[in-house]
Amino acid sequence: MIVATAGHIDHGKTLLVKALSGVDTDRLPEEKSRGISIDLGFAYLAVPGAGLLGFVDVPGHERFVRNMLAGVCGIDLALLVIAADDGIMPQTVEHLQILDLLNVARGIVAITKIDRVSEARVAEVSEATRRLIAGSALEGAALLPVSALAGTGIEALRSQLFAEARQAQTRAISGRRFRYAIDRVFSVSGSGTVVTGTVFNGSVKIGDRLLISPPGLAARVRGIQVHGKAAEQVGAGSRCALNLAGEKLDKDALRRGDWVLDETLHKPTRRFDATVKVLKAEAQPLAHWTPVHCHLGTEAVTGRVAVRRGESIAPGESHIAQIILDRPIGCLHGDRFILRDQSATRTIGGGTVADPFAPALRRNSLARQKIVAALAAESAEEALRQLSATANEGIDVSAFETAFNLDQTSAAALYRQLDIVVFGRSERIGISAARHEQLAVAIVDEVLRLHREDPKSLGLELASLPQRLQVHLPEWLLTQIARELAHARKVEISGTRVRRPGHDATSNPEDERLWQRVLPALQKDVPLPPSVRELSEQLRLPEKALSDFLHRKSRAGEPIKTMPDRFLLRSTVERLAQTAEATAGAKPNGQFTAADYRDHCGASRKLAIEVLEYFDRIGFTQRIGDVRRIRRPLAQALAASPGAAASRAKA
Repeated sequence: MIVATAGHIDHGKTLLVKALSGVDTDRLPEEKSRGISIDLGFAYLAVPGAGLLGFVDVPGHERFVRNMLAGVCGIDLALLVIAADDGIMPQTVEHLQILDLLNVARGIVAITKIDRVSEARVAEVSEATRRLIAGSALEGAALLPVSALAGTGIEALRSQLFAEARQAQTRAISGRRFRYAIDRVFSVSGSGTVVTGTVFNGSVKIGDRLLISPPGLAARVRGIQVHGKAAEQVGAGSRCALNLAGEKLDKDALRRGDWVLDETLHKPTRRFDATVKVLKAEAQPLAHWTPVHCHLGTEAVTGRVAVRRGESIAPGESHIAQIILDRPIGCLHGDRFILRDQSATRTIGGGTVADPFAPALRRNSLARQKIVAALAAESAEEALRQLSATANEGIDVSAFETAFNLDQTSAAALYRQLDIVVFGRSERIGISAARHEQLAVAIVDEVLRLHREDPKSLGLELASLPQRLQVHLPEWLLTQIARELAHARKVEISGTRVRRPGHDATSNPEDERLWQRVLPALQKDVPLPPSVRELSEQLRLPEKALSDFLHRKSRAGEPIKTMPDRFLLRSTVERLAQTAEATAGAKPNGQFTAADYRDHCGASRKLAIEVLEYFDRIGFTQRIGDVRRIRRPLAQALAASPGAAASRAKA
């Protein structure tokens, strides 16, 4: 369990931690000389039968609130320290406000320096403290009077901390990828770069390869230490030191505010949507484009708050807003943050990240507001449930998994639980099963409508599906649904078009009469039926009109265009293929020349070569220099060629 102190300067936080743990957390020479904490200090205390208590001692001076904020991120319990002689002071109030905004719901209040005042004063400060924490996240916290110098109440406080540690819930490690907030960077002779910080999610072991974010530097874990002792592995909710190695990794390359994490979580952002709460004590509402200092994790960065134009967030109220930062940081859904004013002299509010990857455009649209409201849910399950009901444009599941830090196994289980269908690989989009069915029905309906309105149409262009269905979904996703429908024989796909099963664009009385004139000529196929020009002369039909008709007719699978100026019936193609198989069979090695085939089929050399080139194109034959061989059965070759689906439907 990680415990952070909080409270005004000189109220005895550091001395109290030393009395509890035996460790003086003031490590800097300036801290020793001035007698005040400037930066974070760390100590550990063994809990009998319950592991370790990790203390983060924070500075209490108003000038060092930035350091204090870096120390209280990711903690389990707050130890609010109030001196009995001074009582409640400005940083007492501000630190409590920060703990409240960070939703640190577990805490203990220590009334220190009781050896300096009367019992009546202790009672007075205790009562004032109860009124102060009433209505905050620490309401109802145990309140213990102590003296670090005299040792009074220290054992009771230690026992209370032990009790809290034994009741603490272990943070979930499985299902989450590793994420660690750096609060200190230094070098150790013979070891190299070392960082200290808090494990927010997942676990890490020696040898793991990770990434430093935002800079994107590769790192390998050379060693792990917890409370100065080597460890093989450490998980969420622990403080530890990591010895990191990497080609570009040195002390100057890392800084407080960086994250050490699984590479899939590396997605720095300069804007995020969040639920923002303004402190009740603020004199003015938080207006659009207010400049702020944003503290998230151990990071501190300047930026602005964007609310809907003409609106603001009143003191004591919460509202969805977008935080736009001056440089990229790492953050995920659920991360808590603090907002301080432009001069960084006071805390004005804070909040919780809803969407860490917020878009710059359309942030005030109704559709976007619904999405952000869904993402503001506490759990991934509830957020996904709401998104699947409202996000008609689909869910970017890759971004969702990163935002909620879900590994592949937990994400897949969630999709199954909520009936989410995921499409794509490099770009992955999820839609609800109900939406999937709705789109499938809409595609079939649109195809049938097209054929009713234009019986001669060759089918619906797949590229037109988003526009025809009036949906903001990518063409490739709708094409994939169309292919599912084709597999179920509800539609057919030929080339770039989708059509009704068995649809024949020439199926009308006029074209049917023309087909009855052309068909007998094509059936006279020995050695080959006439070309388009020869047909037009025989039937006394305009060549262009006849060519257009045969091209249109071939889209339905019969006849088959095999050469630039010749269409063959399927039966003719099968006869010519059988001749090729017989020609190959007559050769010891199964390889034959164009001349061999010409002799068997009876056509001219030119036509024989054109037939063989068609067979090469569809993969029935394979040319090897001047000879050919049978590559695969004709049925398989035709099945992979345009018009095959229609041919199968007719059969």
